[in-house]
Amino acid sequence: NIAKHASKFEDLDVFFIRCIIEKMKKGAFCMNSKNPIGVFDSGLGGISVLHTMHSLLPNENLIYLGDSKYNPYGTKTKEEITKRCIAICDEFIKQDVKAIVIACNTATSACVKLLRDKYDVDIIGMEPALKVACDRGSNQRIAVWATELTLSEKKFANLMDRFKDEHHIVKVPCPKLVRMVEDDKLDDTNLVESVLKEYLAACDYKKLDSIVLGCTHFPFYTKYLERLCPNIHIIEGSVGTTLHTKDLLEQKGLLNRSDEIGSITWMNTMESKIELSKRLFKMLEVEA
Repeated sequence: NIAKHASKFEDLDVFFIRCIIEKMKKGAFCMNSKNPIGVFDSGLGGISVLHTMHSLLPNENLIYLGDSKYNPYGTKTKEEITKRCIAICDEFIKQDVKAIVIACNTATSACVKLLRDKYDVDIIGMEPALKVACDRGSNQRIAVWATELTLSEKKFANLMDRFKDEHHIVKVPCPKLVRMVEDDKLDDTNLVESVLKEYLAACDYKKLDSIVLGCTHFPFYTKYLERLCPNIHIIEGSVGTTLHTKDLLEQKGLLNRSDEIGSITWMNTMESKIELSKRLFKMLEVEA
């Protein structure tokens, strides 16, 4: 009997050792507070989230990976987006990130649950900040600007179902806003204002209380929107995402409490986009 039980314990030992090896491969036992946070997007939009994270968590080391070669995600299938997100997360795991922020509403909608099941690090996603808009008062009139995929996914439908009986909510797909950021057209005032006016007209903006920017590319248009419709509240979700990331890191003792300003490492599947990435980041610094 003793030999029999000993054999069972040996089997358990082998099982636990294998589990430990697998976790070590994923970096689960190699974490410390100075490990970087991986932030990614379908292209350059997630730089708006990166900027907020660097502003609110200045000691954190950040890696930004823009997937511009495969942009836009909003017109791709869930399967195509999931494949890209797995490739990016695999790259982040190789770089010993302590958390991954999906700075893309579309990618979050497509596969955040699958990514959380697959990886041992915290995966923080994004969704349109509709609750923030609805919490401003009763009978709010709200337009949600996002990609076609984000607006058509069940994840957003479930979010909208929570508020649609008490508020008037209109969905506005805005693919041109993604393209103009990626194509470095933000300084073309006539083009930008023409496209924004097109989308404003689509949601009868003069009757609105708020516009929710449900794509991380869209905060680059905030200054334009504040000028075109000064009485409408412009709402985006990067602050909430950053604070949620901070809470998760604090819970695990992984918040970087160093006195040093954290680094930003720039990556892109189109190397030619890195210079534009840095310029967009500086643009947000000037506007802040």
